[in-house]
Amino acid sequence: MLLVPLGSCEQHGPHLPLDTDTRIAVHLAERAAERATDAMSPVIVTPPLTITASGEHQGFAGTLSIGTDVLTAVVTELVRSADWADGVVLVNGHGGNVDAVTAAVGTLSGEGRRVRAWWPVVPGGDAHAGRTETSLLLHLDPSCVDRTLLAPGATAPLAELADHLRRGGMRAVSPNGVLGDPRRATAEEGQRLADALVDALVADVVHTMSEWRASG
Repeated sequence: MLLVPLGSCEQHGPHLPLDTDTRIAVHLAERAAERATDAMSPVIVTPPLTITASGEHQGFAGTLSIGTDVLTAVVTELVRSADWADGVVLVNGHGGNVDAVTAAVGTLSGEGRRVRAWWPVVPGGDAHAGRTETSLLLHLDPSCVDRTLLAPGATAPLAELADHLRRGGMRAVSPNGVLGDPRRATAEEGQRLADALVDALVADVVHTMSEWRASG
């Protein structure tokens, strides 16, 4: 089985690196692969997709995007090229990729290919460059977090911001590119979050492997 991390190259406020989503997706995939591999079916982590669909961050320096349509095509062709594998799990670390990944999985599943999408869910977590992602990065690599630039962004629930985000992008709701408040982030919370997300991904991968084996 292949685990394909999907990240992004986009602003994450003034304090986090452009590849925040990629770092998180790769970390989760690599730890899950170590735990899910067995004698019957090794689990392999591929190189990540690092520039994806980040149009909502247009206008912030450093952001690069190939858009939803192109990403859909890339993911579709990537999975088609992996027919030699037992199946592919897309480990998506960026919310802006969801439409492309969903469309690609629909097409590929309709073609009879074994593919599944997974993305991290943190109940009560904030959406972008806030406490959740900052805690994860403090755990993964504290040297890449600029603590001198920690500042809150838009702190309203994401559901209240969704329409503005769709119409005007991130700048319409948060001048500093942050959704949430990173000031109370800690490495300890990041470790707890990472451990819980790896557990969830391992459970999903093991279940998926069992289903695919049972189906022949």
